[in-house]
Amino acid sequence: MDDLISAIATAVGAGGIAVVRMSGRGALSVARKMFSRKGEFQPNYMYAGEIDAGTFRDYGMCVYFRAPKSFTGEDVVEFHCHGGTEIARGILKRALELGARLAERGEFTKRAYLNGKLSLSAAEGVGEMIAASSEAQVRAGYLLYNEKLTSLGTALQRKLTHCLAEVDADLDYPEEDLNASSRAEIVATLREVGQELAALLSQYAAGRKIRSGVSVALVGAPNAGKSSLLNALLGYERAIVSDVAGTTRDVVEGTLEIEGVNFRITDTAGLRESADAIEREGVRRAREAMKGADVIVWLKEDGEVPEFPEGTPVITVGAKSDLARREDCDIVLSSYTGEGLDALRRLLYERGFGRENDGAFLLSERHYRAAQAAHEAVKEALASAEGSLPPELYAEDIRRAWETLGTLSGETASEAIVTEIFEKFCVGK
Repeated sequence: MDDLISAIATAVGAGGIAVVRMSGRGALSVARKMFSRKGEFQPNYMYAGEIDAGTFRDYGMCVYFRAPKSFTGEDVVEFHCHGGTEIARGILKRALELGARLAERGEFTKRAYLNGKLSLSAAEGVGEMIAASSEAQVRAGYLLYNEKLTSLGTALQRKLTHCLAEVDADLDYPEEDLNASSRAEIVATLREVGQELAALLSQYAAGRKIRSGVSVALVGAPNAGKSSLLNALLGYERAIVSDVAGTTRDVVEGTLEIEGVNFRITDTAGLRESADAIEREGVRRAREAMKGADVIVWLKEDGEVPEFPEGTPVITVGAKSDLARREDCDIVLSSYTGEGLDALRRLLYERGFGRENDGAFLLSERHYRAAQAAHEAVKEALASAEGSLPPELYAEDIRRAWETLGTLSGETASEAIVTEIFEKFCVGK
């Protein structure tokens, strides 16, 4: 799979520069035909000169990365041209005329994975960084790219390999029963691996919130100040504010970034009994928003306390600082003066997200399913080992856990999994 591929690596549209990338056999030969360099191309040097697109020329730069010391592990050439759409297209067209083919989605990164330059989860980290809609997602993607998850998975595989070695020795020499110390060591190792996988699984909630944002529901009685609070948090008029009770009849959503994490703030209809069918539907949707929220902000007023979903953090707010009693609320604030808004943002972060992990954690559903399957296999193996069952009965569970962990790095990932991952990439990456 080292045939020559080419694509525009930068985003579509006008800009300062555009990058046309080639990777594979013959990249340097095409570069010599298209670029006005008289001498030899030294690897990792950027040269200035004319780029010949056949029907026109552009003054830009060219850099050559010699295999295997390149992103893909193959010979790579990049043309850095002026950022006009037609300029980049013309240069790409010329590269294709000279023998390259158009790269498929994610093919550059896929080649890096196939050539051992990065693991499968590291490749997914590249995709997460490119698609990031928050600073936290960029940081999380970089941890994947930096092989944090792969390193943990590999370390757990090594521990399971040790267990399998003990079991296989018993199977190979059945006349020598697995002694008590060996069995105890296997049990201790399986228990340790299980605990590490359980800790990893507990990080998925944070990973999901980084990817999708933290869901926040603003709830309270009509005219409690929910819409005013939404507008104050966002810094612009997102919701209609009126003295008329029942103005908000549907959920209104806006996004706020706190400490690099996206928070999806939902303004809901005021909670009350109503004869109005439309308002009743709004109240129903408000209760549904509460059920799906990661944290609830309750704008407290005298009257009935809503029935909150069990386990969901609730921040009690007195939104009218001149009227609210501080002892009854987590925060007293004013949407009009800004008093207490910073304190609310801090509390939203603490109760809605917690803290970022700087180690391995689960960012995608694929990673979660793999870790969960490995954890179940380890638990089954541990139960059999603790029950003094024959080693051959739990050896298969250990192997299943080992193979499942290998899908994180790509070591045991199926072709279908690999294809699905790289099809989500853009063409130039």
